[in-house]
Amino acid sequence: MTRYHGFLCRGIDSIATRLTARMCGLQIISSCKRKMLLVGIVLCATFFFSCLILRTVLARKPRLKSPPSPLALPIIGHLYILGPKIHKTFHELAVRYGPLIQLRLGSVPCVVVSTAELAKEFLKINELTFSARKNSNAIKILTYNSSSFAFSPYGPYWKFIKKLCIYELLGARNLNHFRPVRTTEISSFVQLLMNKAKSSSGSKPINITEELLSLTSNVISQMMLSIRCSENEGDAATARTVIREVTQIFGEFDASDMIWLCKNFDFQGIKKRSEDIQRRYDALLEKIIADRERVRRQNREVRTADSGAPAAKEAMDFLDILLDVMESGNAEVKFTRDHLKALILDFFTAGTDTTAIAIEWALAELINHPSVLKKAQEEIEEVVGSHRLVQESDASNLPYIQAIIKETFRLHPPIPMLARKSTTDCEIKGYTIPAGTLLFVNIWSIGRNRKYWDNPLEFRPERFLEPSKDSNEDTIDVKGQHFELLPFGTGRRGCPGMLLALQEVHTVLAAMVQCFDWKLPPSDGDHLGGVDMSERPGLTAPRAHDLVCLLVPRVKL
Repeated sequence: MTRYHGFLCRGIDSIATRLTARMCGLQIISSCKRKMLLVGIVLCATFFFSCLILRTVLARKPRLKSPPSPLALPIIGHLYILGPKIHKTFHELAVRYGPLIQLRLGSVPCVVVSTAELAKEFLKINELTFSARKNSNAIKILTYNSSSFAFSPYGPYWKFIKKLCIYELLGARNLNHFRPVRTTEISSFVQLLMNKAKSSSGSKPINITEELLSLTSNVISQMMLSIRCSENEGDAATARTVIREVTQIFGEFDASDMIWLCKNFDFQGIKKRSEDIQRRYDALLEKIIADRERVRRQNREVRTADSGAPAAKEAMDFLDILLDVMESGNAEVKFTRDHLKALILDFFTAGTDTTAIAIEWALAELINHPSVLKKAQEEIEEVVGSHRLVQESDASNLPYIQAIIKETFRLHPPIPMLARKSTTDCEIKGYTIPAGTLLFVNIWSIGRNRKYWDNPLEFRPERFLEPSKDSNEDTIDVKGQHFELLPFGTGRRGCPGMLLALQEVHTVLAAMVQCFDWKLPPSDGDHLGGVDMSERPGLTAPRAHDLVCLLVPRVKL
């Protein structure tokens, strides 16, 4: 037993020794492999990063030169700088950083231009590059996915709508066709003010702001739909309310448009409000369109039955013209019901607020400058007299009234900044402007630039009539060819309704100057030195407070 026990012990010891040796060998081998693997990883990483650095060095381009810019904060960029009146903030930044500055509004890259020379560089020389518009969420919803003329992308559809506006809707022939409508509305407007002034013997103040908005709404709604928006019942009242809400929401700041972190959130409720406004507008327009289509069918049936031949063309409003385009199927691009509704919304928003704002600013300046008002009244008395109301056809014979309007546009452009968006990279004045950059041309600032205007803060219409030794102010017009004065924009994206707006502003202002003397109520600033000329924030730049005046009739018509 002892011998077997010794043999067994030696066997176990031998096995244990072999196992121990093998395990030690494995540990040594494993340790070596780990070291080799680590060395391999380091070599591979070194090779990879060396290649990456080499590729970066070889492919590296010179650093892009950007315009001057204030300090930007993470996420919000330069939003912290902006005040409620953005065009004034941009003007102050231009004074500090120069006429071309770069900003980042949240996640949106922007450049701001504040001189006529740079405006020409961006809007004329590089016009195609800056032919796009930035669309907000509210705009996309309310304009049927950017189907309106103002906000549709530059392309075949936009070109078709532009041609339709210029040659059909807003061409000279069609504007002449609607001249009786404008004449009637302006005459009714003057008579309404006359009656209000006489009923109170000039002692009861009249809200001119509200009356002007009613007038401009009536003119455009008569031309568009053959309805008067000043009526207090039915479709007219609904249309007036909806259009005001649309104009207001277009001018509101929406964080989801600017800050990428907020993109999918509606913190301010703007998306919800936009959808509600769009539903009401769509229901209203659908009802108006359906009623018009029914009338058109009935008229065609009656005329065809009476004559046995197709109905001849008759006088039509804008809706009839657009329905003809939609029903014909022969348009260059597909023109749908949504396109029609978006275009009508375009005309309403562009043809009411801005026109009324321009006339109101001109009146406010005239009240604050009695000598200018007196000179304008004398010109009208000499050319027109006091036995008939001034007409659109008198415009060319009233140069001082025209100068007053130009001076008003210079100091108080209804839309203080032109907005565009770049479609490709471009280089301007040695600076690289990337694609997708939002452009703001601050025409409010250009109108106050001493480089172009003597005593720029002074309201002096004579500057557009008297030759100046240091400038060519007497030759400047508002039609987009002189970049010192761009109230209607310029180029392809210029306002197609410029001719209509100029006719309306000139005739209404001249009629109000001709027919009334203007006074302020004692409580509205007579003792404070005149009309308050402060502005209200928004997409447009109206006066901060309604213009409320005492009117004294000065002619009998």
